[in-house]
Amino acid sequence: MHVLFACPHNDPADWLPLLASELPDCRISVWDPQGPPSGADVALVWKPPAALFAHEPNLKALFNLGAGVDALLAMPELPPHIQIVRLEDAGMAVQMAEYALYALLRASRNFGRYEADQAAARWAPLPGLRRAQWPVGVLGLGEMGARVAQSIAAFDYPVAGWSRSPRSIDGVQCFAGQDKLSGFLRRTRVLVNVLPLTPETNGILNRETLSQLMPGAHLINVGRGPHLNEDDLLALLEEGRIEGATLDVFGVEPLPPSHPFWTHPRVHITPHIAASTLREEAVAQIAAKVRRLARGEPISGVVTPQRGY
Repeated sequence: MHVLFACPHNDPADWLPLLASELPDCRISVWDPQGPPSGADVALVWKPPAALFAHEPNLKALFNLGAGVDALLAMPELPPHIQIVRLEDAGMAVQMAEYALYALLRASRNFGRYEADQAAARWAPLPGLRRAQWPVGVLGLGEMGARVAQSIAAFDYPVAGWSRSPRSIDGVQCFAGQDKLSGFLRRTRVLVNVLPLTPETNGILNRETLSQLMPGAHLINVGRGPHLNEDDLLALLEEGRIEGATLDVFGVEPLPPSHPFWTHPRVHITPHIAASTLREEAVAQIAAKVRRLARGEPISGVVTPQRGY
């Protein structure tokens, strides 16, 4: 099988030795848009240029070097016959859980306030935490969301999760379907969004949904920027309906220097780093699936375009 590395934003030198080691029986090459078609069967991609698909007509599968496939599915040049395979965890779920716990603890344990106290040389202990007052809700219960929910539950916070279809997770109250979304939101004070971006979830974090959260609510968005209506969040923060937000993803990235999130006192931002692709883990997972494809065996992680994940 011929595997093509087609990630113009990544250095092939970081990936090819690992691929060659894991796939010694495969031909590995780097996409050259100026050269002739490679004839590759599968390609490793991340935000590929549209020219790839016209240049490489033999591609049968794309392995996306990330969990989110919304950018790929939005490309009109993507041939409908090409199978898209997403990364399943590959070291990202634990990073996502760490980030969500960091943001939750910063809010519920008042660590942001203590940072300000240190800057002012002020010694002012606050009352201890009562976790029952900080129920957490996780939007999205796939590999990432399930790990986030279980990790938070292990710290004895009340945790619920919402997904489109029913799930069952130990220690987590599970809600499913559009008709259960309001009930899920009303019992939630800290909302962690880990949903995939689909036409149905685009803009799901808006005035209508966020206004249903408990008083003193906090938003943690580690899904996708377009999930959030940023103007609605800013308005709810000013109205006191939302207490604070920790945001890792944005509608425009990098976040423009003039954006009000940079200077808002109750918004804490990071530059899309909640969960990074780990090369060794990603290559091992992809290589195992390439070997299964070469043997004509089914693989997991295949995207259903109609669902968007």
